[in-house]
Amino acid sequence: MEKGFLDRVEDNTTVRTWAEMTQREKGDSLVEGYVLELWDFTRVSVTQNNLQELKEIWDQWNNEVKQLLFSNYRDLPYLLDIKVDKRLFLALAQFWNPAYSCFTFGNINLVPTIEEYVALLRCLKTLVDKVYSKAVNAPTFLKRLMNITGMSEQWVTARIKQKGDSKCIPWKILKDLILAHPDARKKINVFALSIYGLVVFRKTLGYVDEVVTDLFDQFEKRVTPVSASLAETFRSLSAC
Repeated sequence: MEKGFLDRVEDNTTVRTWAEMTQREKGDSLVEGYVLELWDFTRVSVTQNNLQELKEIWDQWNNEVKQLLFSNYRDLPYLLDIKVDKRLFLALAQFWNPAYSCFTFGNINLVPTIEEYVALLRCLKTLVDKVYSKAVNAPTFLKRLMNITGMSEQWVTARIKQKGDSKCIPWKILKDLILAHPDARKKINVFALSIYGLVVFRKTLGYVDEVVTDLFDQFEKRVTPVSASLAETFRSLSAC
């Protein structure tokens, strides 16, 4: 997988300090004596998986298989064609206000909303009011992968890897499974899981993390991925 990344340093202290002062003068939820706790510089690193193999698989499928995926996951495959605007990320990071978890432009605060993400992800099949939450007695990573892939316990166990503090499964394994799986529905499920793991909730390059399967496993209950996607946006911006 591609390991290239953009690592740029931007001096945005002045912008953020000005934003905090403006908000304090106008009166809002910042308590008196609030001290700005920001780095002098913001480091923005954009790492991306190489999605060429996913695109090639998608291009090889006939309309019947593609329509099956669209009916279950809406416009998810179109994420493969969206290019990450690295310069836009660098610009937006300068206006991200961690004290409010919003973008501050002058006297205007903007924040991504659930409604916008519903429109972007087109999750019309899911119920917006059924928010994802990790169940206390959730199935194990092994059981979730068995359910999603339709493969045996022995097969899945042999392919689970440990990366850092979490378990995951290599994209190479999922790719081979997509190409060879006889069940069309399982094939598209693994394909969709790969997009969520490599594009939306990526953690380790070339691997799909176990937390992605926990969200994915709840799709059958019509749980929306929108709230989790929005939370990931906030987490990523606050980590800049």
